[in-house]
Amino acid sequence: MILGWIAVLGPIGVFTPLFLVVFIETGVVFFPFLPGDSLIFAAGVFSAEGNIPDGGQNLNIFMTLIVFYAAAILGNTSNYWIARLFGDKIVRSGKIKGFTPERIAKLDSFFEKYGGSTIIITRFMPFFRTFAPFVSGLGAMKFGKFTIFNIIGGVAWVSVFALLGYFFGGVPFVQQHFSLIVIGIILVSVLPAIIGVIKAILNKRKNG
Repeated sequence: MILGWIAVLGPIGVFTPLFLVVFIETGVVFFPFLPGDSLIFAAGVFSAEGNIPDGGQNLNIFMTLIVFYAAAILGNTSNYWIARLFGDKIVRSGKIKGFTPERIAKLDSFFEKYGGSTIIITRFMPFFRTFAPFVSGLGAMKFGKFTIFNIIGGVAWVSVFALLGYFFGGVPFVQQHFSLIVIGIILVSVLPAIIGVIKAILNKRKNG
Protein backbone atom coordinates (compact mmCIF):
# COMPACT_ATOMS: atom_id res chain seq x y z
CA MET A 1 0.00 0.00 0.00
CA ILE A 2 2.66 2.52 1.05
CA LEU A 3 4.85 1.63 -1.95
CA GLY A 4 1.94 2.44 -4.24
CA TRP A 5 1.41 5.77 -2.52
CA ILE A 6 5.12 6.58 -2.75
CA ALA A 7 5.12 5.75 -6.47
CA VAL A 8 2.15 8.05 -7.12
CA LEU A 9 2.74 10.86 -4.61
CA GLY A 10 6.50 10.75 -4.11
CA PRO A 11 8.47 10.51 -0.84
CA ILE A 12 7.12 13.87 0.37
CA GLY A 13 3.51 13.80 -0.82
CA VAL A 14 2.99 10.35 0.70
CA PHE A 15 3.03 11.86 4.19
CA THR A 16 -0.41 13.35 3.64
CA PRO A 17 -2.29 10.00 3.49
CA LEU A 18 -0.01 8.54 6.18
CA PHE A 19 -0.91 11.42 8.49
CA LEU A 20 -4.62 11.11 7.71
CA VAL A 21 -4.83 7.35 8.38
CA VAL A 22 -3.25 7.62 11.83
CA PHE A 23 -5.13 10.82 12.66
CA ILE A 24 -8.48 9.29 11.71
CA GLU A 25 -7.77 6.04 13.59
CA THR A 26 -6.93 7.88 16.80
CA GLY A 27 -9.08 10.97 16.34
CA VAL A 28 -12.42 9.76 15.03
CA VAL A 29 -14.11 7.31 17.35
CA PHE A 30 -16.02 5.69 14.46
CA PHE A 31 -12.81 4.30 12.84
CA PRO A 32 -10.97 2.14 15.41
CA PHE A 33 -10.17 -0.57 12.86
CA LEU A 34 -7.57 1.30 10.76
CA PRO A 35 -4.11 -0.37 10.76
CA GLY A 36 -2.02 2.18 12.66
CA ASP A 37 0.62 -0.20 14.04
CA SER A 38 1.41 -1.91 10.75
CA LEU A 39 1.30 1.35 8.79
CA ILE A 40 3.84 3.03 11.09
CA PHE A 41 6.07 -0.06 10.99
CA ALA A 42 5.95 -0.19 7.18
CA ALA A 43 6.73 3.53 6.92
CA GLY A 44 9.73 2.93 9.19
CA VAL A 45 10.92 0.14 6.89
CA PHE A 46 10.68 2.37 3.83
CA SER A 47 12.51 5.17 5.64
CA ALA A 48 15.74 3.17 5.67
CA GLU A 49 18.22 3.22 2.79
CA GLY A 50 17.86 0.41 0.25
CA ASN A 51 14.40 -0.81 1.25
CA ILE A 52 12.55 0.76 -1.69
CA PRO A 53 12.52 -1.61 -4.71
CA ASP A 54 14.17 -0.58 -7.99
CA GLY A 55 16.33 2.05 -6.32
CA GLY A 56 13.43 4.35 -5.43
CA GLN A 57 13.93 7.20 -2.97
CA ASN A 58 13.31 6.26 0.65
CA LEU A 59 11.31 8.33 3.10
CA ASN A 60 13.11 10.57 5.57
CA ILE A 61 13.02 8.91 9.01
CA PHE A 62 12.88 12.25 10.88
CA MET A 63 9.98 13.40 8.72
CA THR A 64 8.29 10.03 9.25
CA LEU A 65 8.55 10.36 13.03
CA ILE A 66 7.41 13.99 13.11
CA VAL A 67 4.39 13.38 10.86
CA PHE A 68 3.25 10.37 12.89
CA TYR A 69 3.89 12.13 16.23
CA ALA A 70 1.67 14.98 15.06
CA ALA A 71 -1.03 12.63 13.75
CA ALA A 72 -1.12 10.54 16.94
CA ILE A 73 -1.15 13.47 19.36
CA LEU A 74 -3.59 15.64 17.39
CA GLY A 75 -5.81 12.62 16.75
CA ASN A 76 -6.19 11.84 20.44
CA THR A 77 -6.78 15.53 21.18
CA SER A 78 -9.57 15.62 18.59
CA ASN A 79 -11.10 12.46 20.07
CA TYR A 80 -11.00 13.94 23.59
CA TRP A 81 -12.85 17.09 22.54
CA ILE A 82 -15.41 15.18 20.48
CA ALA A 83 -16.26 13.29 23.66
CA ARG A 84 -16.33 16.44 25.81
CA LEU A 85 -18.69 18.23 23.42
CA PHE A 86 -20.80 15.44 21.91
CA GLY A 87 -19.91 12.26 23.82
CA ASP A 88 -23.20 11.58 25.60
CA LYS A 89 -25.19 12.08 22.41
CA ILE A 90 -22.86 9.80 20.42
CA VAL A 91 -23.01 7.00 23.01
CA ARG A 92 -26.81 7.20 23.25
CA SER A 93 -27.11 7.01 19.46
CA GLY A 94 -25.58 3.52 19.48
CA LYS A 95 -23.71 4.24 16.23
CA ILE A 96 -20.31 3.21 17.60
CA LYS A 97 -20.65 -0.55 17.14
CA GLY A 98 -17.17 -1.27 18.54
CA PHE A 99 -17.92 0.68 21.72
CA THR A 100 -19.24 -2.40 23.52
CA PRO A 101 -20.09 -2.61 27.24
CA GLU A 102 -17.17 -5.04 27.63
CA ARG A 103 -14.67 -2.55 26.21
CA ILE A 104 -16.10 0.27 28.30
CA ALA A 105 -15.79 -1.90 31.43
CA LYS A 106 -12.23 -2.82 30.48
CA LEU A 107 -11.28 0.81 30.01
CA ASP A 108 -12.96 1.78 33.26
CA SER A 109 -10.90 -0.85 35.08
CA PHE A 110 -7.73 0.41 33.37
CA PHE A 111 -8.44 4.00 34.40
CA GLU A 112 -9.26 2.90 37.94
CA LYS A 113 -6.00 0.94 38.22
CA TYR A 114 -3.55 3.03 36.18
CA GLY A 115 -5.16 6.48 36.03
CA GLY A 116 -3.87 8.70 33.25
CA SER A 117 -1.23 6.10 32.32
CA THR A 118 -4.09 4.26 30.60
CA ILE A 119 -3.69 6.75 27.74
CA ILE A 120 -0.12 5.49 27.29
CA ILE A 121 -0.87 1.77 27.78
CA THR A 122 -3.80 1.69 25.35
CA ARG A 123 -1.71 3.30 22.59
CA PHE A 124 -0.40 -0.21 21.93
CA MET A 125 -3.89 -1.77 21.88
CA PRO A 126 -6.06 -1.36 18.76
CA PHE A 127 -9.67 -0.33 19.41
CA PHE A 128 -8.76 0.63 22.98
CA ARG A 129 -6.39 3.37 21.79
CA THR A 130 -9.29 4.92 19.87
CA PHE A 131 -11.75 4.65 22.75
CA ALA A 132 -9.42 5.66 25.63
CA PRO A 133 -9.25 9.39 24.76
CA PHE A 134 -12.99 9.34 24.13
CA VAL A 135 -13.62 7.88 27.59
CA SER A 136 -11.21 10.47 29.03
CA GLY A 137 -13.33 13.21 27.52
CA LEU A 138 -16.54 11.60 28.75
CA GLY A 139 -15.08 11.40 32.25
CA ALA A 140 -14.01 15.04 32.08
CA MET A 141 -10.33 14.32 32.77
CA LYS A 142 -8.61 17.69 32.89
CA PHE A 143 -7.22 18.58 29.50
CA GLY A 144 -3.78 19.49 30.86
CA LYS A 145 -3.36 16.10 32.52
CA PHE A 146 -4.71 14.33 29.44
CA THR A 147 -2.27 16.22 27.19
CA ILE A 148 0.78 15.12 29.18
CA PHE A 149 -0.12 11.44 28.91
CA ASN A 150 -1.25 11.91 25.31
CA ILE A 151 2.14 13.29 24.24
CA ILE A 152 4.10 10.60 26.10
CA GLY A 153 1.92 7.81 24.70
CA GLY A 154 1.93 9.16 21.14
CA VAL A 155 5.70 9.59 21.03
CA ALA A 156 6.29 6.14 22.58
CA TRP A 157 3.87 4.34 20.23
CA VAL A 158 5.18 5.92 17.05
CA SER A 159 8.84 5.58 18.07
CA VAL A 160 8.56 1.87 18.87
CA PHE A 161 6.92 0.80 15.62
CA ALA A 162 8.67 3.25 13.27
CA LEU A 163 12.15 2.55 14.64
CA LEU A 164 11.57 -1.21 14.68
CA GLY A 165 10.83 -0.95 10.98
CA TYR A 166 13.73 1.42 10.34
CA PHE A 167 16.40 -0.66 12.07
CA PHE A 168 15.16 -4.17 11.24
CA GLY A 169 13.42 -3.65 7.89
CA GLY A 170 16.65 -4.35 6.01
CA VAL A 171 17.13 -7.76 7.61
CA PRO A 172 16.77 -10.38 4.82
CA PHE A 173 14.24 -12.42 6.82
CA VAL A 174 12.05 -9.34 7.29
CA GLN A 175 12.26 -8.41 3.61
CA GLN A 176 11.43 -11.95 2.48
CA HIS A 177 8.44 -12.25 4.83
CA PHE A 178 7.36 -8.60 4.95
CA SER A 179 3.65 -9.23 4.34
CA LEU A 180 3.52 -11.98 6.95
CA ILE A 181 5.30 -9.79 9.51
CA VAL A 182 2.83 -6.94 8.92
CA ILE A 183 -0.06 -9.39 9.38
CA GLY A 184 1.65 -10.70 12.50
CA ILE A 185 1.89 -7.18 13.93
CA ILE A 186 -1.83 -6.73 13.36
CA LEU A 187 -2.65 -10.08 15.00
CA VAL A 188 -0.41 -9.43 18.02
CA SER A 189 -1.88 -5.95 18.37
CA VAL A 190 -5.48 -7.17 18.42
CA LEU A 191 -4.71 -10.17 20.64
CA PRO A 192 -5.48 -8.34 23.92
CA ALA A 193 -8.84 -7.23 22.53
CA ILE A 194 -9.64 -10.79 21.39
CA ILE A 195 -8.69 -12.18 24.80
CA GLY A 196 -10.85 -9.55 26.47
CA VAL A 197 -13.86 -10.44 24.34
CA ILE A 198 -13.40 -14.17 25.02
CA LYS A 199 -13.15 -13.52 28.76
CA ALA A 200 -16.27 -11.36 28.67
CA ILE A 201 -18.19 -14.08 26.82
CA LEU A 202 -17.03 -16.79 29.25
CA ASN A 203 -17.89 -14.63 32.26
CA LYS A 204 -21.31 -13.86 30.82
CA ARG A 205 -22.00 -17.56 30.28
CA LYS A 206 -20.73 -18.37 33.77
CA ASN A 207 -22.89 -15.71 35.40
CA GLY A 208 -25.82 -16.61 33.20
